[in-house]
Amino acid sequence: MVDDVAAVQPDTTSPDWYFPERTLARWLAAQELPSTVYAFPPLGVQPLRAAYRYLLEQLDIDAVVLVDGGTDVLLRGDESDLGTPVEDITSLAAVAALDVPVKLVTSLGFGIDAYDGVNHVQVLENLAALDRDGGYLGALSIPGSSREAGLYRDAVADAQAATPDRPSIVQGQIAAATSGAFGDVRFTRRTGGGDLFVNPLMAMYFTVDLDKLAARCLYLDRIENTIGRRQVITRIQAFRDELLNARIPRAFPH
Repeated sequence: MVDDVAAVQPDTTSPDWYFPERTLARWLAAQELPSTVYAFPPLGVQPLRAAYRYLLEQLDIDAVVLVDGGTDVLLRGDESDLGTPVEDITSLAAVAALDVPVKLVTSLGFGIDAYDGVNHVQVLENLAALDRDGGYLGALSIPGSSREAGLYRDAVADAQAATPDRPSIVQGQIAAATSGAFGDVRFTRRTGGGDLFVNPLMAMYFTVDLDKLAARCLYLDRIENTIGRRQVITRIQAFRDELLNARIPRAFPH
C-alpha cells in the first residue's frame, strides 16, 4: 500500500474520535456489502493523482465517478464566489490526467452551497455551457420511496449516531430532501445560525463528463504542480485576487 492510500476496514483502529470512513465501512458490512473504504489524506494534485493511479492499477478500475455533496466542483473560477472548492478541484485535476475509460463528475445537493456564498444561477449557467459542449449528461432524481433512498437515509442516520457532535450538514440536508422534507429543516445545532432551504432539487444528481468539466476550469493549471493542500488553497486565492471580471451574481427569476 502506498503512503497516501488508506484501506479502512470495519475493524480498523484509530486514536481519533472522528472516523467517518470506519463508520461507513461498518455500515456497509452490516448491509452485507463490500466494506473496504479507501481514503486519502489532504493532498495536492501530484500525490493525489499518484494515489488514484495506484488504486486504478491495484483494483483494475475502468470507471471513476467523483461525487460532490454540493455544487462547488461545477464552478469554473470566475463566479461571484467559489464556496469551498479545494478538495473538489484537487480531485478533478488529479483524475483529469489519468487514462481511464469512463470519467464522470456528479453533483448531489443542489443549493446546499448557498450557505458558502455560491450563486446557483451561475451553476445552472455552467451546466448549460457544458451542455453546449456535449459535457452535460443529464440529471437523475432519487425517489424517496426507493430502496436506494432508504439505504441512504439509514447510512446517514447511522453516521449521525456515531458522531452526534459532528453530523454532516450536507448529508443531513440531502437525506431530509429524499424524505420529502422542505424548508428550514433542523437536524443539528451546527446549522443554528442560518436558514436552510431543503427542497427536492437536493435529491437530484447532475452528472457531467469529467474531462469537459476540467477543460472549462480557469485555474486548473495553477494547481497542477501542487504537493500539499495548503499550496492548493494559496494558488486558488492568488487566482481570485488577480481576477478582474467576476461574473455578477443573479437571483432566480421565478
